[in-house]
Amino acid sequence: MRELDQARNGHPHVALDRVAILGRGRLGSAIATALGDAGVEVDGPYGHRDSPAALIERVDAVLLCVPDSEIATVAAGLAPGAPLGHCSGATGLDALGVGEAFSLHPLMTVPAQATPGVLQGAGAAVAGSSPSAIAIARSLAELLGMRPIVIDDADRVAYHAAASIASNFLVTLEDAAERIAATAGLPRELLEPLVRASVDNWARLGAARALTGPVARGDAETVGSQRTAVHERAPELLELFDALVDATERLAARTHAHEAVA
Repeated sequence: MRELDQARNGHPHVALDRVAILGRGRLGSAIATALGDAGVEVDGPYGHRDSPAALIERVDAVLLCVPDSEIATVAAGLAPGAPLGHCSGATGLDALGVGEAFSLHPLMTVPAQATPGVLQGAGAAVAGSSPSAIAIARSLAELLGMRPIVIDDADRVAYHAAASIASNFLVTLEDAAERIAATAGLPRELLEPLVRASVDNWARLGAARALTGPVARGDAETVGSQRTAVHERAPELLELFDALVDATERLAARTHAHEAVA
């Protein structure tokens, strides 16, 4: 690892030549591949039963891509040496012990069959126990083609909740839509353009201006008819439907209030 220098964006930057990765899951494998493509020598990814201690002593940084519940245990079993980092979104740096610590959480979903370059262009929440540790996290993110942003430990759980709502809960909602659509003979692939357009509009315009549909226009009769259909076709989804209608009504009310002020 070469000395810190000043990156073009004004943040401290460090050149990383060799990185060890512990964890052979989807994320560990994706990061290992991306770092290798960026010209970094990668040791691993190692599994839980491997003993990479000798190799870890010769690397510039060690990155744990293991489940959140195992971070502290794996970190405690490593000999002191290179700066140690984890990839958890909600876990603080204290789980890594007392050495130089950092974290790098890709703001991206990595499915079982991830495509090459899946991390390119994604955000990355970074943190560090020192300026040099933050520089390592930033440099790793940039090598992976991601956009780093520093998230303090006090904000990590809220940050991770936002990520879960944006990604995991969205998939849950689309599953609900798919299940109800199936009762009407509507295949999933015909919902896809609507979903993509909705997400694109949200990204381009923000939630208030992207919102459309019967709740947004105050069409209570249509919403009531939809509720009846959900109750008849998929009653187990009725509670979710009601909660979403309530939340959407509040969003619509904020939108109308903002438009009135404007």
